Amino acid sequence: MRAIVVSATGGPEVLAYTDHPDPEMNPGEVLVDVAASGVNFIDVYHRIGRYPLSLPFVPGEEGAGVVAAVGEDVEGFAVGDTVAWAQVPGGYATRAVVPASRLLRVPEGVTPEVAAAVTLQGLTAHYLTHSTYDIKPGDEVLVHAAAGGMGLLLTQIAKLRGARVIGTVSTDEKEVLARQAGADEVLRYRGFADAVRDLTGSGVHVVYDGVGAATFDESLAALRPRGMMALYGQASGPVPPVDPQVLAKHGSLFLTRPSLGAYIATRDELVWRASDIFGWVASGRLRVHISHRYPLAEAARAHEDLEARRTTGKVLLIP
Repeated sequence: MRAIVVSATGGPEVLAYTDHPDPEMNPGEVLVDVAASGVNFIDVYHRIGRYPLSLPFVPGEEGAGVVAAVGEDVEGFAVGDTVAWAQVPGGYATRAVVPASRLLRVPEGVTPEVAAAVTLQGLTAHYLTHSTYDIKPGDEVLVHAAAGGMGLLLTQIAKLRGARVIGTVSTDEKEVLARQAGADEVLRYRGFADAVRDLTGSGVHVVYDGVGAATFDESLAALRPRGMMALYGQASGPVPPVDPQVLAKHGSLFLTRPSLGAYIATRDELVWRASDIFGWVASGRLRVHISHRYPLAEAARAHEDLEARRTTGKVLLIP
């Protein structure tokens, strides 16, 4: 098969497109012909070594495709099924092996490309809005990078739950996308905490922050007393150590650093979240914005554009 292989951590240039042995399928696993692979910031963190993996490795934790073979002890999947997955390594390839316990059936009305674009970020947006902070009608929420793949999904799902959504973006073009997703108010990053307080009076109930270092302090200042700061990513870099007294200063705030694995730890929870996401997509209630599709061989360019903020919505690699 063909795959992207990382033999040394570093810049996008370490993403080598090469021949690679087919993955071995063990009992309980499924072999998939990959139709599309999702590109996420976690892939960048793996590539640069922020979250180290054993070298060499095939990056990519999200994809969709068609079942080519099923291993022993696999039930519920058959050759020809359209499937998707998240948080399983090896997605930047023409073939991938996925544990059946982590595999998701893609319903009619959802294409493999859309499934690859929505699975990881959709599951993340679901747990953030349903579990990390369970949004109630009338809640006011702040979504950073509201025109990015995560931001567009968070905005739409928060609106489905009845929230007033304030988004932050960096350009007029991105503001249009955020408003199309349902954002009630859209701000630029400079001075956003003061602007949020002007709009809400006392601050928002929850901040969904995947930006990290560049927005963290102001995000705390944008919260109302006893508000929740959900720091789910660090696209601008890791947040320095935090003095817990800062949380008291801003009004007994809650701070959490959630991750997807803890929220899909059981098969039942994984299927619940995925069923909601795929169901909303199939019914048209959740729109997936795919901004860029790159050939698998151009993974380095995809990473360059993602890191340079030249993309909106979701980025895919197509084998």
